[in-house]
Amino acid sequence: MVTIKDIAKAASVSVTTVSRALNGYDDVNEGTRHKIKTIADQLGYSPNMAARSLISKKTKTLGLLLSNVTRDSSKDNIAFEVLCGINDRSGELDYDLVLFSTTPQKQRMKSYKTLCQERGVDGVIIMGIRLDDPYLKEIVSSDIPCVLIDITLQGPNVGYVTSDNTHGAFTAVKHLLESGHRQIAMINGHAQADVSLLRLKGYREALAEYGIPFDESLVVDGRFSEHGGKLAASQIFTSRPDVTALFCASDLMALGALQTAKDMGKIVPDDISIIGFDNIDLTAYCTPALTTVHQHKYELGFEAAQVLIDLLEGKDVVHHVMLDTTLISRDSVRKI
Repeated sequence: MVTIKDIAKAASVSVTTVSRALNGYDDVNEGTRHKIKTIADQLGYSPNMAARSLISKKTKTLGLLLSNVTRDSSKDNIAFEVLCGINDRSGELDYDLVLFSTTPQKQRMKSYKTLCQERGVDGVIIMGIRLDDPYLKEIVSSDIPCVLIDITLQGPNVGYVTSDNTHGAFTAVKHLLESGHRQIAMINGHAQADVSLLRLKGYREALAEYGIPFDESLVVDGRFSEHGGKLAASQIFTSRPDVTALFCASDLMALGALQTAKDMGKIVPDDISIIGFDNIDLTAYCTPALTTVHQHKYELGFEAAQVLIDLLEGKDVVHHVMLDTTLISRDSVRKI
């Protein structure tokens, strides 16, 4: 097995110089650094990560903590796209990635700090956590750097990456209003999701801009699932037959609403217009193709990895990122 002593001998430099060159210290001449790295590659040197972490107290490993992952949630493909973004950026910056999951029940049994220490991660990206989850309070005061996806929480070691959920919802509902709709219902997620609160805010702001009072009875939670969207749409169609349009806070719920409309003999968009949120792949292929709000899912993960690594490396950069959203107009909305 090749060691740094072998590299030092071949390069005619000290072991200390080799160590500092391979670990990126800036007090090593660039020509010397290049020579050392070339020899290391030629000799087939592979660093002992366990030994390196004992010395530096760093593992160069990021954790991705997913909360409440279920088989049903795989249908929208969002988590996978985010994961791809995290994996690509962390790999480019020479960090490994460890995936682990949690639930509110597990959080009560094991602290956030203990979980991170057991997994041997330097910092964590968290996705899918609820506003009432126990870990959220721990994260704010923890000394373990953390980046939240889709929760706009701030703290000394906390960053976040999110889409502009309020503006995205506002744009969707305004599109319905510009199409002549005035009785617009909303299928939201649930009260413990930050994105639900922000998308509801956008819905209300669009109505207010057109002088339409907010009607709480027109907002029904669908818990971000296709089945929940079906049930919520059924409740709305039954109790409020005057509704001509639905804004759904996720595409999965919108797909459920499309199915309910079909089951109840309604034609989309002739009888009811529907807009979703996320722009998952399925929305372009359902019938009719779904108008939706596009968010940059891969980029959410890519930027989350970048922000976390910036936090770990002490870089004085912005640790809060908000990505734009775009309305994708298809066939599920009609003008009246």
